[in-house]
Amino acid sequence: MSPDVSIIIPTFRRPGGLSKAAYSVIGQANPCGLSLELLIVDNDPAGSARERSQAIAADAPFPVHYVHMPEPGVANARNAGVAASSAPLIAFLDDDEEAPRTWLCELVGAQRFHGADAVFGPVRARVPEDVRAHRDYYAEFFSRFGPEESGPIADYYGCGNSLVRRAALPNAEAPFAVERNAIGGEDDLLFGQMKAAHARFVWCEEAWVWEDPSLSRASLKYTLRRAFAYGQGPSAACASSRPANPLGVVFWMLVGAAQFAIYGIAALALWLVRAPRRARMLDKAMRGLGKVFWGGPFSQQFYGIHSTN
Repeated sequence: MSPDVSIIIPTFRRPGGLSKAAYSVIGQANPCGLSLELLIVDNDPAGSARERSQAIAADAPFPVHYVHMPEPGVANARNAGVAASSAPLIAFLDDDEEAPRTWLCELVGAQRFHGADAVFGPVRARVPEDVRAHRDYYAEFFSRFGPEESGPIADYYGCGNSLVRRAALPNAEAPFAVERNAIGGEDDLLFGQMKAAHARFVWCEEAWVWEDPSLSRASLKYTLRRAFAYGQGPSAACASSRPANPLGVVFWMLVGAAQFAIYGIAALALWLVRAPRRARMLDKAMRGLGKVFWGGPFSQQFYGIHSTN
């Protein structure tokens, strides 16, 4: 008998984060009596999460499956989890996230009430105590905000802290684009396809999770590079669409140039007076710059064998 919900946690050399995420799943309240399975997808070629996964499985009241995906890449890891899962509903939790006890029931309840194809919830960042400068900016950067009230939404969010209906996936075996393995954005492409197919998206304000960014990520070196990569999205999407959309590429490049000029000047002015919002403004400028320089040598790599992010 297949479970009602499969929970997938992709992981890459984050033993502490994996344990926190997995045990938060094990501790879920389950008043509706949902049958569950947890899939831990280890994307380390060395299989470093195997023993920890076995220890987690010994403590779980439901099946915990260890899935080894040695080929590096975020899309590879997510696809391996989906392929190994068996439930009609698939929940995604990242290995730097922690879910409160009511998380899964809130997601499933929203899905059932609205007949949703995908449900998204908030992410609340917990910035490391050792980080002093730009704390508010980092808290905002690593968090996810949405509507104040739960209900249907026109657009989509990221894969971490989401629930999808398997039948709504365009490819139930490998729904995530492997060309995004190193740079991310594989979830945007998937949900973009689902949106084009008129999928029903829902926001569930009650289904929030914590996110714990590492010290190495709570730095301008990481967040501004990531902001640049986020900015590349619209231009790259127009270039990779079939057929390609060169006018869309030009449009977004012009928008990005204007954004970089406006926000860059503002960021410089705020930096000179040490204004609290200077990091946010620089973030906006980098997103604009990403729209201009979006492909080829400007592609950013965040995932892979040597990554710890």
